[in-house]
Amino acid sequence: MELISGTSKVSTVVGEVNNFNQIEIICSTSSKCEGIKKGKIINEDDIALSIAKTIEKAEEEAKFKINSAYVTIPGKYATIVQNSVTKELKDKYAGISVRDVGQAIMQVRDIEVPDGKTIIDIVPNEFILKDGTRTNDPVGNLSSEFTLNAQIILADKEYTRQISTVLKKAGLDTDGMVPNTLAERNLILDVNELHDNVMVLDIGAGNTDIGVFEGESFIYTNTIPLGGDNITSDIAVVLNISEEEADKLKRQYGLALKSFIDNDNDIILNTYKGDERNKVIKSSELIEIIEARIEEIFSLVNKDITNQAIKPRINNVVLTGQGISNINKSDVAGKIILNIPVKISTGRLVSTIKPSFRSAYALVRYIAARPFAKTVSSSIDSKSDTNIFLTIIDRIKEFFYT
Repeated sequence: MELISGTSKVSTVVGEVNNFNQIEIICSTSSKCEGIKKGKIINEDDIALSIAKTIEKAEEEAKFKINSAYVTIPGKYATIVQNSVTKELKDKYAGISVRDVGQAIMQVRDIEVPDGKTIIDIVPNEFILKDGTRTNDPVGNLSSEFTLNAQIILADKEYTRQISTVLKKAGLDTDGMVPNTLAERNLILDVNELHDNVMVLDIGAGNTDIGVFEGESFIYTNTIPLGGDNITSDIAVVLNISEEEADKLKRQYGLALKSFIDNDNDIILNTYKGDERNKVIKSSELIEIIEARIEEIFSLVNKDITNQAIKPRINNVVLTGQGISNINKSDVAGKIILNIPVKISTGRLVSTIKPSFRSAYALVRYIAARPFAKTVSSSIDSKSDTNIFLTIIDRIKEFFYT
């Protein structure tokens, strides 16, 4: 099973790969969670309880026992290191084997890991044969040597320890951890964007995750500690109304730019805390609040990618996330501030998946599609008398990448 801890909920998705190399979702559950704020773990017990609730629901629905899980982590806890190795083959006429590739992957992870960091993932980018041919899968090719270019994903050791502790409290072992935008890439990008230099912006409840890709290469990730909840909070504070009404108004009148208002309607504030009963404002007043926070989010993203000197390498920006999905013209606002083309995600499966499970579903797809992995399955026991331990997926072709 796969799991994602968000800033306002925990979502769990269980999936399996069928005989046609397609993902079948067995079940999906979620539970509210107050244990994470701005991507930081502030209450391990609360998160563990939320995880345990989703696991219990999933086990009831799926009819088996879940013992371990994969989890996504915010970009700010991840660091990407580019590395490459060249492997010489004894017999170029024998063809490159899966074992040769596996040995190269083990060699490419042999880097000096900084203090406080730990390796959580190896992402093979491309293989270059002796004659210069570039491929994602060199197995079977005749060559005297090949070079593997890969990304080594590091994470803060203390944060990974916290995640593992939380899962253990919920009765789960940790199968692996994956940066959020890396998991989402193949879900939210369309076919053409997968080969472009793209920045993915996932604007969630409390965080905005940044992921920058140059074709197949994952080159940068970070997190801005602002999201859709901040917009709701701004509306509540400025208009002096309840959070519930603020969220309702955000969804009803969601617009990122005041200049796009068609009719400046009157809005009656039902939970206004001042002396005036049934206070009335103009919709433009509400949209000004939304616009200011969205401008800040994009401005902070712009500052981050500028400071990292990667902005000139980005051709397009793709938006996703529940924090922005119901706010019209957010792509236009982003383009104005970033000065890069911005669009809402049009990935082929995005519209078919419930937003609250999108990241968890993306994680299932990412893990299932990993090439050259000896195993990508989680530990699952059937609830039958025989208690058969299920291990599935030996090596799955990257059917999601084509």
